[in-house]
Amino acid sequence: MTALTHVLPYLVAVWVFLAGCYGLATSRDLIHAVGCLSVCQAATYVLLLAVGYRDGGTAPVFSDVTPGSRPVVDPVVQALALTDVVVGATVTALLLALVVQVAKRHGTVDPDELSELRG
Repeated sequence: MTALTHVLPYLVAVWVFLAGCYGLATSRDLIHAVGCLSVCQAATYVLLLAVGYRDGGTAPVFSDVTPGSRPVVDPVVQALALTDVVVGATVTALLLALVVQVAKRHGTVDPDELSELRG
């Protein structure tokens, strides 16, 4: 395998993260900002799965195979990725609930029009 194929998942994770950060920095809508934050979170999924990947690896189930005979993927990283998905969904739901409350109180989701939040 070439060096690019080993680095490619990490480059994809960085690109997805930077795309989310760019959207977050240029957002003029709170709902769009929450979506961009979710895109940033998706970069962590790619990163965790890239860390746990093994060439030729199989599922870490040892019912029919003796341990050490074949490479297996790391189950801890898979569990962390699943936990990351759950935490990301929870954070997104909480932020969207806050955006709904801001829209009810102020009548807008444009951050520039929220005068009470200015310092």
